[in-house]
Amino acid sequence: MFSLLVTIPANANWAHNGVTVAGGNGSGSATNQINGPFGLFVDDDQTVVIAEWWNHRVMQWKNGDTTNGQVVAGGNGAGNGLHRLNGPTGVLIDKETDSLIICDYGNRRVVRWSRRSGTTQGEILIGNIYCNGVAMDEQRYLYVSDVGKHQVRRYQLGEKNGTLVAGGNGQGDGLNQLNFPRYLFVDRDHSVYVSDNENHRVMKWVEGAKEGIVVVGGQGVGSALTQLNHPYGLFVDRLGTLYVADYGNHRVMRWSQGDNKQGTVIVGGNGQGEEANQLNRPVGLSFDRHGNLYVVDYNNERVQRFSIE
Repeated sequence: MFSLLVTIPANANWAHNGVTVAGGNGSGSATNQINGPFGLFVDDDQTVVIAEWWNHRVMQWKNGDTTNGQVVAGGNGAGNGLHRLNGPTGVLIDKETDSLIICDYGNRRVVRWSRRSGTTQGEILIGNIYCNGVAMDEQRYLYVSDVGKHQVRRYQLGEKNGTLVAGGNGQGDGLNQLNFPRYLFVDRDHSVYVSDNENHRVMKWVEGAKEGIVVVGGQGVGSALTQLNHPYGLFVDRLGTLYVADYGNHRVMRWSQGDNKQGTVIVGGNGQGEEANQLNRPVGLSFDRHGNLYVVDYNNERVQRFSIE
């Protein structure tokens, strides 16, 4: 999904209470359960696609059917056969080929699975990469974060080596370094936003830049409105507003453009818990085209939708 598809008013508010649109029935592998949800992608029709770490599968939950999901990739136990996944962490839908592109973390590869019914296995796009997050720009270049090498690379589909676009100077907190880059967002100018997890900051790397800019965080780990605690999912809307899943603080934060010091809590932030107004380790983050917010609530084994007001 690209930022140009979603325009959210700068002063938008969301319902404090989320509605569970996937999972929420405890930890397990039944079709009404999710186990270790990480990556999230929301399609134009509000279909929710989730990469499940512990179930080694990708599930699709159709809008309106919050009772059961459907396995669309993996689900055959952990393994490295083409019909299996091993701890997937990121997923997106490539509309052009009607396929899923998946970070198959445990197998150190990026794979593609067709969404056509009857598909029983995927194909390897990129190998030898500890892939955590994956994004695509409007020219269908693929951007992949590698937590093993603390870098982000851009690939033309079919290309094996790619081009370095962020990090790649070893693990660290310099402006040319990353420390466990988790999730990505690519804007219309091909700037790459990276959740720099262990540095507790979000970095922006302009196309062609040799070093990144600290957009938010970078003030050490903490819960102040200027701080993050292990950021994961992120999203940038058409106005350049940044949204971040603040994992360790159990909240989702918003920073408006130009306001790079202090963010606003938009959902969660009511302590760690399982009530409708609480989150417990949020990881994935996305919006639908109406501006409703979707959050992967990792420890609660659910996906919450917060309606825009």
